[in-house]
Amino acid sequence: MSAPATTRAATATIAALEAEAIHVLREAAGEFDRIALLFSGGKDSTVLVHLAVRAFAPAPPPMELLHVDTGHNFPEVLVFRDDLVKRLGLRLRVAAVQDWIDRGQLQERPDGMRNPLQTVPLLETIAEQRYDAVIGGGRRDEERARAKERVFSIRDAFGQWDPKRQRVELWNLYNGMHRPGEHVRVFPISNWTELDVWRYIAQHDIELPSLYFAHSRKVFQRDGMLLTSGPWGGPRTGEEVVERVVRYRTVGDGTCTGAVESNAATVADIIDEITTSRLTERGASRADDRLSEAAMEDRKREGYF
Repeated sequence: MSAPATTRAATATIAALEAEAIHVLREAAGEFDRIALLFSGGKDSTVLVHLAVRAFAPAPPPMELLHVDTGHNFPEVLVFRDDLVKRLGLRLRVAAVQDWIDRGQLQERPDGMRNPLQTVPLLETIAEQRYDAVIGGGRRDEERARAKERVFSIRDAFGQWDPKRQRVELWNLYNGMHRPGEHVRVFPISNWTELDVWRYIAQHDIELPSLYFAHSRKVFQRDGMLLTSGPWGGPRTGEEVVERVVRYRTVGDGTCTGAVESNAATVADIIDEITTSRLTERGASRADDRLSEAAMEDRKREGYF
């Protein structure tokens, strides 16, 4: 296939995925009363925000943004998050894990990771705000447990997920019915891949945090990953700090989100890099998914994203 034909095919694919995502967002707005869109400042949730703005223009999106903040986020991401919210005139609610720790409702883990601690603040905020739908940027290509999710995925009254309790979704028909106390997780970009996300970012010139692009950074190696020091701790004894040109394929808790060595400094460079990669971004750079073979599924059953 010639390069122009490849480009046309990719453009058509992105257009179809965008139309599907906008349809899902509008269906959610029509079926649910109180909706939150999970927004961390990462690439997937940023794309979701832009899709929501496009879906409901010229009116503002009928939902508020929700960030479950571990307190271990990269400063660049938090600055980007706040700037985007201000620029687009959106509403942001922050559920800080540190607040639950300070109240004695959560305890720090021995390994310092706070990603697994996000579940309780998320579920309690959902209950407190009476959200009947929570929109997330999960994609099926990321991880095996996420591949089991439907676009409309029911959570029980305890916020838990049962992979066997899945609803048939045919002809783009989504069932949002739920009992009192239950809520539905909605995944508009479920059928996208990492490459699709970056192609969409390129087509719409979407701004992202700077750490997605190649930059020089002091890092240390742990369990085959390149981590950076910060308020979350590290390096440990014997872990040498070196300077490398790296970028992040995903962003999250600094204790478990690794960088990858890369010279990809532009969106076009990143698209070229991903095209030849054999690892998903979570497989390449997320230590929390390596806790066990079923780490993500176990957390999702408990109510995680």
